[in-house]
Amino acid sequence: MTNNIAGALAALVLCASAAQAAPLVVSSYDMRNGDGNAHGGSYNYWDANYNGSGNATQDGLSGSTLSGGTGALTDGVIATDPWYLVSNQAGTGQYVGWVTMSPTITFHFASNVTINDIELHVDNSHVGGVTAPDAVVVDGTSYANPSWATASAPQTITLSGLAITGNSVVVTLSDPTYWVFLSEIEFNGAAGVVPEPGSLALILGGLGLFAIRARRRR
Repeated sequence: MTNNIAGALAALVLCASAAQAAPLVVSSYDMRNGDGNAHGGSYNYWDANYNGSGNATQDGLSGSTLSGGTGALTDGVIATDPWYLVSNQAGTGQYVGWVTMSPTITFHFASNVTINDIELHVDNSHVGGVTAPDAVVVDGTSYANPSWATASAPQTITLSGLAITGNSVVVTLSDPTYWVFLSEIEFNGAAGVVPEPGSLALILGGLGLFAIRARRRR
């Protein structure tokens, strides 16, 4: 009996640890489409392969809003070059770009999740008015990115220790200059809501008490 309980305890801890490190799959995201030639872009920085509703080949500043699908931001393709080497007129390049605004994107998951870490892959080339966001706002909490001021294309912004639970999350990229470009966003955590540390401690403590009582009965 005691061995079985010890095994259950170990399995619980291992499962929780493994779950916290797992990539999370985005089922859809909603946002204003990127911009392009119609608003001063050298190319079109649309999410042209977006598979939900909305006009994916029209500037967001012209009124295009995308919803219910996925596209370039979650396709697994992370840009390793600055925007001017991987963009095109078709709007199918590796970045989605927004001009003179701070885009807000709502990401949805198929079920409740716990988000522990977010990685945003952006361009910070300082070419053509393109810089990384100076802050990332996640569900109303702002995380500063002071390194935006130093050119380094591309750049990865990592937000850790978030412990956000639910089936959606709202992310805003604060644009400090003219254009902001996002290539990919990755979420890591657990599918299903993982117990808070305090709750987990109570569970483990309860199982431990049960083990002590079982040992006394023997």
